Amino acid sequence: METPERILRRLEFKVVRRLDGFLFGDYRGVFYGPSLDLAEVRAYQPGDEVRRIDWNVTARMNRLFVRQYREEKELTAWLLVDLSPSMEFGTIRQFKRQLAIEFAGVAAYIVTRHGDKVAAIAFPADGGGAFIPPRAGRLQALRVVRDLMALPPQTGGGRTDLGAFLHQLGRIVRRRSLVFLVSDFHAPTGWEGPLGELARRHDVIAVRVEDPRERELPDVGGVHLQDPETGQQLWIDTSDRRVRQAYRELVAARDAHLVDTLRRSGVDLLTLSTGASLVDPLLQFITFRRRRRWNLPGR
Repeated sequence: METPERILRRLEFKVVRRLDGFLFGDYRGVFYGPSLDLAEVRAYQPGDEVRRIDWNVTARMNRLFVRQYREEKELTAWLLVDLSPSMEFGTIRQFKRQLAIEFAGVAAYIVTRHGDKVAAIAFPADGGGAFIPPRAGRLQALRVVRDLMALPPQTGGGRTDLGAFLHQLGRIVRRRSLVFLVSDFHAPTGWEGPLGELARRHDVIAVRVEDPRERELPDVGGVHLQDPETGQQLWIDTSDRRVRQAYRELVAARDAHLVDTLRRSGVDLLTLSTGASLVDPLLQFITFRRRRRWNLPGR
């Protein structure tokens, strides 16, 4: 088993160094939106974000005005990492849990290398977890990886209450921050409102961790399935095309709900797969954020 130091070093060489050419020292501009410190109100220009429109000034002046914000001098990034039982799954390169911890290591390394602070909260389903207060420096990035790895695998304890953990983070974090919500989002409904509240005060990025086998049932005959969080068991016949089609529809509906919730909350989505490396989706996400920031055409 790799040590936290070796994991961080591997991520530095295989992931972070490849991202350097895209970030060019502008990682704040890519990952961090405007602060809540209002600097001025100016006339709307094509390409401005609709959510920045100041409707009170617009109503008085009878034309569109948008709010401009003063940039924060100090950034704190929070990693809210789901290590519940549903993350103990993986069929190709690694478990979702391992991928989530590796992403947390990459994010922590990038943030601390630029002199900013990073903090982390892990939330397994049984209510235990890890709280790592905000600090800067490479040792802090190492601690994030070490403490997350040290948490024992979860084998039950009930469904993940994602909404409760979002509420908890909202109470802890008062100053505007960058929040990475790392999860497979296999949680009961009820987290949508708390996510919207959090996104109104912070720049939130949802990092969905998934495994390819979660998207399609293979035709392998009759199998017993078990919910990793509740222990409930179910026998299904995967050779039945109707069963496989119903599962596809369930996955599509879940995806649509997630995308719609994030869109309404103003939260961007980064999807990572256990069957692929971290680099390509991160590069695509960086390109997307940069294009939107500079109002460039394309995704």
